[in-house]
Amino acid sequence: MPMIDVFAAAGTFTDMPTLARTLALELLDVYGLRDNSWLRRNTATYIHEWPTSAFANADGDSDYIRVRVLTAAGALNREQKIETVGRLTAAIARAPGDPPPPERIWVILTEATDTGWGLAGHAHTTDELYQKCAEPDQFGPGS
Repeated sequence: MPMIDVFAAAGTFTDMPTLARTLALELLDVYGLRDNSWLRRNTATYIHEWPTSAFANADGDSDYIRVRVLTAAGALNREQKIETVGRLTAAIARAPGDPPPPERIWVILTEATDTGWGLAGHAHTTDELYQKCAEPDQFGPGS
């Protein structure tokens, strides 16, 4: 159940709910699990808006977007990581509003350590998470 955080200047996007859903679905497509109901309920995108005074590169520019994708350890192979970066970058670059060009969209892929993913009050192992993905109905709705 990956999580996506998008950090952008306030006002960059004019339809954040659609962008959030689009990014989550793009990532589930990379996993090949777009139709997995448990993953659809537990994959989320958070869009964080910052004032342009809150961040800058070394030249003082603040028209960048940073995307952090958090997955379970080993969830994506090298090809899937490349595809993830490309898909999320493209989706953000074409989002309604005033997103920057692709070369100003940074995507950082991060993996949670084994037992480093808490859900429903329990720190799950990577194997437990994969088991939930494979058999989502055994955990009930919303779990």
